[in-house]
Amino acid sequence: MRVGILLFPEVEVLDFAGPFEVFSVADRVARRDGLVPGGAFDVATVAVGHRDVRARHGLIVRAAHEASDAPPFDLLVVPGGVVTQPLGDAATLDYIRRASAAATLTASVCTGAFLLAAIGLLEGRAATTHWEDVPDLRTAHPALRVLEDVPFVDEDEVITSAGISAGIGMSLHLVAGILGKAAARATARQMQYDWEP
Repeated sequence: MRVGILLFPEVEVLDFAGPFEVFSVADRVARRDGLVPGGAFDVATVAVGHRDVRARHGLIVRAAHEASDAPPFDLLVVPGGVVTQPLGDAATLDYIRRASAAATLTASVCTGAFLLAAIGLLEGRAATTHWEDVPDLRTAHPALRVLEDVPFVDEDEVITSAGISAGIGMSLHLVAGILGKAAARATARQMQYDWEP
């Protein structure tokens, strides 16, 4: 499964690094334990218009792909952070729209839900985001059913998670759905992350 993780200016570091780690470790566990000898996940980052991105707190990250040369992904992960730039950038929204249409699964972490809502992907679905941003998501998208006090909301092909570290739990939930709970537990154990389905 190809996993693509979007990067953009002021992206929250753990929002993208947490899922990157989960799917990368799950791939290693799947190979080690003979679950999928050829590997389960091919994880890459993608940015729109440039490959170098300044994440939150000044961390410079180089994406593996620029949107124009990115392969299609089976799972698109849209992290959060300060989403002012991607919300105001037609090219980024267009990329999310195209990449999510091609993907089997689309997931957001934290305020990444605002980006999925902006392209209409959350219409008719329940969703969540960082606790601090729940009122703003409700105001910006009054027709959306925004849940709070939950780590993630799984709406089959669209999954949204609460803030920052909740993206790790959501990613482990996805690993459990794809490889089974035992593989997800083994991944969490390898990461020394306290997780139960």
